[in-house]
Amino acid sequence: MYHPTEHSIVARADDIRAKVTRAREAIGRVIFGQDTVVELVLVNILSGGHALLIGVPGLAKTSLVEALGSALGLNAKRIQFTPDLMPSDIVGTEVLEEKAGTRTFRFIEGPVFTQLLMADEINRASPKTQSALLQAMQERQVTYAGQTYSLPMPFFVLATQNPLEQEGTYPLPEAQLDRFLMQIDVTYPDAAAERRMLFSTTGTEDRKVHQALSAEDVMAAQRFVRQMPAGDSVADAILKLVRSARPQTEGAAPRINELVAWGPGPRASQALMMTVRARALVEGRLAPSVDDVIAMAKPVLRHRMALTFTARTENIAVDQVIDGLVATL
Repeated sequence: MYHPTEHSIVARADDIRAKVTRAREAIGRVIFGQDTVVELVLVNILSGGHALLIGVPGLAKTSLVEALGSALGLNAKRIQFTPDLMPSDIVGTEVLEEKAGTRTFRFIEGPVFTQLLMADEINRASPKTQSALLQAMQERQVTYAGQTYSLPMPFFVLATQNPLEQEGTYPLPEAQLDRFLMQIDVTYPDAAAERRMLFSTTGTEDRKVHQALSAEDVMAAQRFVRQMPAGDSVADAILKLVRSARPQTEGAAPRINELVAWGPGPRASQALMMTVRARALVEGRLAPSVDDVIAMAKPVLRHRMALTFTARTENIAVDQVIDGLVATL
């Protein structure tokens, strides 16, 4: 027989999972063939982090963000990153106002003052503009003219990149890549999903996404994820996985020194601990397992590792290296 406290914990978990399930179903009515991507983005949001979506144009990345905002009850905005975009175009600017003969400066908030921000093709903007997001992503606040302004809560950044066209782009530096909790690869939908998409998006069907959660529900779910227990086996698996991916360190896996130029830092371990808990909650469990560590390894690690010239000459991809590390778990 459960203790009353355990009853309340189970009830809270069931309530959160039911709402997240409704959100997934609502998003699935307008986003076809991307079930894994939707699940990973929801795990990312429950973990309180930001995500980098990698995929060619036309895979509904923008529609996904709009659907997420509607399903989760979040205010969503989009910024199209271009080479001429300035930091003030993101964080905002000051304007001079005159009232009753007195001139004062008033801060006009930029599009970063939202709850769900889509940074479309983030690598097309200059490094100066990219860095304008760093403080917002890490500290949930921005500073302008010596004044600090807090962002709405919760706050998430979903940035996109095109993996094919690299001419005229500015690759994100390692410090900024590490700010993203996960890198989610968006691939083509299967034939059945694309067939359904053909009829749904070109007809008269109502594709409105109904709200399943509120901003308060999202923040409550984030707090609950942090309270979920994680066993020693999960912690040991995370430490073994991350430390085995670091070259020139004790515990490095075979050939890591040869294939990996630099590996994941402690932030990767923290990211795995958060995401495995969130994934367990999404799937209706109160504690994560080693299987969750295996499932979250690629999204969490692939953008926190750089391959050597040797690996590239052997046509070895980052995901292949991670597969080898995961196999030891």
